[in-house]
Amino acid sequence: MKKINYFLAIILLFSGLSLKANEGMWIPMLLRQNFAEMQRLGLKLTPQQIYSVNHSSLKDAIAGLSNSPHPQGFFCTSEIVSDKGLLFTNHHCGFDAVQKHSSVKHDYLKDGFWAMSYAEELPNKNMTASVLVRMADVSDSIIPMLSDTMNESQRSAVAGKIISRLKKENSEKGKYNVVIKPFFNGNKYYMLVYIVYKDVRLVGAPPSSIGKFGGDTDNWMWPRQTGDFTVFRIYTAPDGSPATYSKDNVPLKPKHFLPISLNGVKKNDFAMIWGFPGSTNRYMTAPELQFRMAHYFPPLVKAFGKKLEVWKKHMNANQSVRIKYASNYAMIANSWKYFIGQMRGVKKQHVLEKKQAFDDQFNQWANANPTRKAIYGDVVKDIADVYTKQGNVIEPLIYASVTGLSGAEIMKFAQAYAGLEGMMKQYKKTKDKNIKTKKLKKIQQMAKGMQEGLDKKYKDYDMATDRDVFAAMTKMYMEKTPAGLHPEYLDKMMKKFKNNYTAFADYVFEKSHFSSIAKAKAFLSDPDLKTLEKDPAFILSQEFMAKMQQASMAYRNTGGSLEKAKRLFMQGIMKMQPNKVFYPDANSTLRYSYGKVEGYDPQDGVHDYYQTHLYGVMQKEDSTNPEFIVPKKLKELYETKDYGPYGENGKMDVCFLTNNDITGGNSGSPVINGKGELLGLAFDGNWEAMSGDIAYIPKLQRTIVVDIRYVLFIIDKYAGDHRLIDELQLDKAMPQPIRVEDATQQPATSL
Repeated sequence: MKKINYFLAIILLFSGLSLKANEGMWIPMLLRQNFAEMQRLGLKLTPQQIYSVNHSSLKDAIAGLSNSPHPQGFFCTSEIVSDKGLLFTNHHCGFDAVQKHSSVKHDYLKDGFWAMSYAEELPNKNMTASVLVRMADVSDSIIPMLSDTMNESQRSAVAGKIISRLKKENSEKGKYNVVIKPFFNGNKYYMLVYIVYKDVRLVGAPPSSIGKFGGDTDNWMWPRQTGDFTVFRIYTAPDGSPATYSKDNVPLKPKHFLPISLNGVKKNDFAMIWGFPGSTNRYMTAPELQFRMAHYFPPLVKAFGKKLEVWKKHMNANQSVRIKYASNYAMIANSWKYFIGQMRGVKKQHVLEKKQAFDDQFNQWANANPTRKAIYGDVVKDIADVYTKQGNVIEPLIYASVTGLSGAEIMKFAQAYAGLEGMMKQYKKTKDKNIKTKKLKKIQQMAKGMQEGLDKKYKDYDMATDRDVFAAMTKMYMEKTPAGLHPEYLDKMMKKFKNNYTAFADYVFEKSHFSSIAKAKAFLSDPDLKTLEKDPAFILSQEFMAKMQQASMAYRNTGGSLEKAKRLFMQGIMKMQPNKVFYPDANSTLRYSYGKVEGYDPQDGVHDYYQTHLYGVMQKEDSTNPEFIVPKKLKELYETKDYGPYGENGKMDVCFLTNNDITGGNSGSPVINGKGELLGLAFDGNWEAMSGDIAYIPKLQRTIVVDIRYVLFIIDKYAGDHRLIDELQLDKAMPQPIRVEDATQQPATSL
């Protein structure tokens, strides 16, 4: 009976005829695949209004956020909302930028930040916003050049040369950033041509008590009442071209920006989301999922959980430490909870069993025909064999990486001196005086450059916090890795300190030249090889690096033909289901999804409504818990019902749900109605569907959205930054009369 149930579940999940309208992160260039269905659900735009290469269209208002001038992927999505280059994205997407501008004196994380003029908008070094110019299928330029007789290294080398040529041909001498990526596990290749804007300035951010209301407790949860938004602006050179920061730069004049709807949402309203989803694994086999559940997620949860615990203790005790570690804490906490949720979701939704049933179906199809059997018959087995081997070596590698070299910050500081050590060793061996003089000059130049970068490196560092992290991470390293991965120096020191990790941490931070910026500056003012080689943090960082490389080598040696097997598995699936329209896994390229506004039933007897309101903020208020503190002014606005044009019927809507398909990277994505107007910003998924990156769950999977009217209410009524409101194109439907009287039938009025 179980086998029949699982088989039916897989048919429902993978059949082309039953693909749910809201499932899939689709390629913009192939918009017509789903256009008729989108029209049926409420889309009013034409395909050309949504995606066009030759004319302005909706896709020109979507920007990927990165910290690179030549990004291959994006950490978040944003959207252009005015003819002056104003950008909306999530609060957690802008959190790092806000943190970098914050100090104890100007605590923008706690108090918020609002620029009341262009002059007050703050530049963000290295932050970029990329807008897609066009995309193209370049598979025919690459795939025919690849042979089944090639091994994976040969395929990669041949494909790499072609990709390099195509990038150069399409960049127009550096005008565009060209990205070419494999899709469908290497069965297709698409080229994406972006224009990259390099001057992105912070314009506004609510206090964390609004932008992060609910904190880690509410993260991935519904109902939510979080004002998760930040405002940036793109600047260009006076001629409109991308340029790095300059006081002479001007606000961008975009090809398209999103108008904003003040009409709110109702159940079953059409919703379309555009953005840069990071990574999904919908076509994963059961052996890979089993590997992740048993060997990959658990060590990450343990290691991240311990680091967060130590950070939190120090952050709660010291305001300065809270500001310094806020961004890194938020990032790791989000991943930590995601891993926990994914393990829970896979188990509760029986995803592993469903994957196994599909693998069995694939094997039956592959082995039913001699030709197919020769190509696909051993694919699932080959994948399983690799993951069985990797399961034996991945956990030591994770612990060696996360708790060793990437554990305490002092390890990363110390590792940065490896290059300097190499130069000083060469200098010591050199006999020729002229060459020796030149090498000394290079050492001095390198030391000077490193010294100039120390302020930035140590800006968000606290020695007492890092010392406790070092003790906790080193203890976990020794307990969770086999003896063969223990650094010799660490074994020696543990005997000396009788396994007292706190005492060992005190010793390292007292003796090391890298435990404070003052000591690092002193060392770099007169670097000495013997001093460096005796530094306990440097010794340990070098041995940690060696052991991590050892663990990495063991892991890489298990890889075998995994890439080929996955490529053939995907190829086989598409042949097995020739009538199905497939969407590729997310890979941080521009995608769209579509669906509708809709609540859900998380468990028996419980229905979660699709909308939350400001009174929910007041219900959750807890002045003793920093995650649920409500600002005084927000309470005053609530008590007076001073919502302006953003409220409705005496209520202020805050968040709503759609059944759109999104994942990480979609944070900040615009949620757009059928007329192409902005309804809100996507910022989270829901706890019950945390396995969604592996298998879409139609009845449970929801996107959590901050209502654009709440965003504008905070900007206007809370922050008083009216100039931003004046930039926007707002649409508010006029109220219609309940009934219309026929004037010709009205009795005459006596004078």
